[in-house]
Amino acid sequence: MNNALMERLTTFLHREDNSTLAGTPASQEEVAHAEQRLGVSFHEDYVHFIRAFGGAYAGIAVHAFSNGSSIGKETVTDMTLEFREQCKELPCAEVLHKSYVISMDGSGDPIFVNPAGEVLICYHDTGELKVLARSFEELIEDSFFEW
Repeated sequence: MNNALMERLTTFLHREDNSTLAGTPASQEEVAHAEQRLGVSFHEDYVHFIRAFGGAYAGIAVHAFSNGSSIGKETVTDMTLEFREQCKELPCAEVLHKSYVISMDGSGDPIFVNPAGEVLICYHDTGELKVLARSFEELIEDSFFEW
């Protein structure tokens, strides 16, 4: 993630009035364990984000292992395994099996990062896939606005 974006996120998430928006930073052990359990490699930008902020709000709720209290307790591991099971009959199942779920939209559709580093959404009612961003960093750049 670029330094300017990380500085903006740090300033925003460390404000006292935003204390519920960031979790506990992820450890290298948590990252390695989750990658092994899910059979994926997390992309560098996602790891950089969660090692700095844990699961945090950045215009979109980004789940990790210890999330900000306003995001919920679901970990990236829990969400990925749950959506792999829920979507196993959908056309997006194969892609989800190689990816990891970082968020959900307002309708409960999984938002995930595929092996190429693209961020996609799978619409659970149709199984349709849509690319939301070419990278995790681009997703945050496009989604994050300070208030």
